[in-house]
Amino acid sequence: MPDLNDAFQRDKAKRNILKLRSLLKELPDFCFEFFRAIEPNTTLLTQIGYAYDLRIFFTFLIQELSDEFNRSTVHDISLADLSRIKPIHIEMYLEYLTYYLKDDDHATRSEYENHNAGKKRKLSALRSFFDYYFKKEKLPNNVIALVDMPKIHEKAIIRLEVDEVANLLDLAETGEGLTETQRRYHQYTRARDLAMLSLFLGTGIRISECVGLDIDHFDFKVNGFTVYRKGGNQSILYFGDEVRKALLDYLEERKRIDPKPGHENAFFLSMQKRRISNRAVQNLVKKYAKIIAPLKNISPHKLRSTYGTNLYQETGDIYLVADVLGHKDVNTTRKHYAALSDEKRRMAAKAVKLRE
Repeated sequence: MPDLNDAFQRDKAKRNILKLRSLLKELPDFCFEFFRAIEPNTTLLTQIGYAYDLRIFFTFLIQELSDEFNRSTVHDISLADLSRIKPIHIEMYLEYLTYYLKDDDHATRSEYENHNAGKKRKLSALRSFFDYYFKKEKLPNNVIALVDMPKIHEKAIIRLEVDEVANLLDLAETGEGLTETQRRYHQYTRARDLAMLSLFLGTGIRISECVGLDIDHFDFKVNGFTVYRKGGNQSILYFGDEVRKALLDYLEERKRIDPKPGHENAFFLSMQKRRISNRAVQNLVKKYAKIIAPLKNISPHKLRSTYGTNLYQETGDIYLVADVLGHKDVNTTRKHYAALSDEKRRMAAKAVKLRE
């Protein structure tokens, strides 16, 4: 669990623990053993993701393959049922994930779609699950290992160009280009919005790291701040003078706001004087980005990609980029930014002229 001195991180961890426990009650009893086994080496969010994925798979078995797996509820599925699963069943499941309907809590039918990336993640969860019980000799074979992972075609990195970054910050600062309604709100959020966008573009933080920032996470003597990375690890990031000015300007405004109880230490506040939410940050970024780059679907994560691209182009150090972005595996970083090296090599090929 994160640092007990950090109330926001502590409360978030507690909520996730309760969410996981609630999900596990919907799964067959034998699943508890698997989740106890993976608990020391996986994050709460990973475990919650696995629980959701297993619930979808078990629901598929009893609803779509009812002739072969005749069970009333997901909770009735046994390990003996899993031992009867064949590769064809897994292939049918992957096809099912492409598009399916599911009843939600409001007694309505919701639509769900998965492309290959989503299918691969769900199949990875099943692989870990089946592999555990196979190694424990509770399943006769690991049938998931016989099914190929869906192939994912790499997408081009969507990011802002240098002039688009400048235009985005100018728009957040002046409000020129916003609608009349947006400008009315902008006078109250200008400093906050500029500080947040500057922080995204100047440090590459994740949206979850941004909303979790507290006032005492910042040390302006060294232009640094503490973030909680995925998995709860702490890291210190640093920012330049442009980001520093935007943050300090906002902090002066922030001091004049009387936050709601429980939100006194939150750095970024909503207009309701509460810690800003992920959804509000997403809407904020989209509002400005849609004006300066209407053909690009820019999200907070795309601002992170913009920073990673700029840092790699300036330094050429993939290990530095991986460290600053908080990637545990440098191959994750290399996969995303290798195309930039190829682009430079193409430029080099054109730079030397053999004949005028």
